Amino acid sequence: MTEPRETPVTSLPLHGKVALVAGATRGAGRGIAVELGAAGATVYVTGRTTRTQRSEQNRPETIEETAERVTRAGGHGIAVQVDHLEPARVRALVERIDREQGRLDVLVNDIWGGEHLFEWNKPLWEQPLDAGLRMLRLAVDTHLITSHCALPLLIRKPGGLVVEVTDGTAEYNATHFRVSTFYDLAKAAVLRLAWSQAHELRPHGATAVALTPGWLRSEMMLEIHGVTEANWRDATAQQPHFIISESPAYVGRAVAALAADPDVARWSGQSLSSGQLAKVYGFTDVDGSQPDAWRYIPEVQDAGKPADATGYR
Repeated sequence: MTEPRETPVTSLPLHGKVALVAGATRGAGRGIAVELGAAGATVYVTGRTTRTQRSEQNRPETIEETAERVTRAGGHGIAVQVDHLEPARVRALVERIDREQGRLDVLVNDIWGGEHLFEWNKPLWEQPLDAGLRMLRLAVDTHLITSHCALPLLIRKPGGLVVEVTDGTAEYNATHFRVSTFYDLAKAAVLRLAWSQAHELRPHGATAVALTPGWLRSEMMLEIHGVTEANWRDATAQQPHFIISESPAYVGRAVAALAADPDVARWSGQSLSSGQLAKVYGFTDVDGSQPDAWRYIPEVQDAGKPADATGYR
């Protein structure tokens, strides 16, 4: 009986490619980093929380764990502690990537860390001002600083890809208020940032897009609902619309598909979602389904219909 052979490394679609996932400690960033690794990429993963130091969010996930998962998936994970509000540290990171790899093919701006900085159902004038402004710095300034430092390396060779991770599509956010004024502005700004970068990158043969996951089963969200990835459906007893949720691997596979697409420039400047891209590229979530949250949310959840993901995953 012939033993099955492992997939040769050189046949992986992103073998030889270098990616930076800024904000890869947990959630979507971790999922993206791991799936880029599964496609064969070398992935620099950054964040503030390490095994010896936690960020203001005080979560247990670390960048070292993310890097190890990237390597186990088949890539090469490199963890670098970086506060992306500090330009000098971001410049040092990019200089290191240039020194060690001589190239940067994919930049994913996923820095966020603002969940603890807003209060639901409170108007602007009742929100803590310092917290709101801090959220904007974490959500927008970090992305600008990182792109400013990293794009000169990314455009050195044609074909580079920038992915701005946000919450909500441009179409949905244009007509729906998102949580609070500060949060709403943060997510809208990232959508526009992707569009603006696409305009400036096109002459250099590079592409920028905005990408949103759906209802993400991040570590924090699973914890809030008292479930794990293994039994997440139990949470639908209390929150029926959680049936449309998706794992972080799903948006990760969306980024990996974009990065491997030789015609990725067709998406330049657009607002994309994981569910939308799954239909185009054929990838699935970890359970084999293709949840399409940004079609489900307006058509079912916002419409006040009973939770039913039939036809949406």
